Amino acid sequence: MTTAQPSAQQLSDQSRAARAWQDIKAVQVEDQAGYGSLARRLPALIQVNGLAQTLAFLCSKPDKVHFKLVYNNLDRWVGAFVNPGGERDLLEWIVTQNSAQYRRATAEALAFSLWLRRFAEAQGWSSQEVD
Repeated sequence: MTTAQPSAQQLSDQSRAARAWQDIKAVQVEDQAGYGSLARRLPALIQVNGLAQTLAFLCSKPDKVHFKLVYNNLDRWVGAFVNPGGERDLLEWIVTQNSAQYRRATAEALAFSLWLRRFAEAQGWSSQEVD
């Protein structure tokens, strides 16, 4: 009996899930409510406003730890996906790219943000509205 090999898409989704789970587990207790609320809204923010605008919004709240955490999570995952080995910040990188690269980064950010949302909800962090 042979077993089917996972597709590249399955491997990517598993990698996304594993990274998102690590990011969720690293959130400190005092930041969980705010992080959960933001993670729940993140996919919609990206779809409605675009990736660059969402990243700029996350950067606009430097005094709020959960905004910085979500930004750093996206920067680490999406940045490594679309610009492996790159040393630039994701927002800086995105604003210099063509529309095909921007769409690719947006699609990856959406896929990753869905995992962040799912795991934050699974932890019960999304029950409060905190900005």
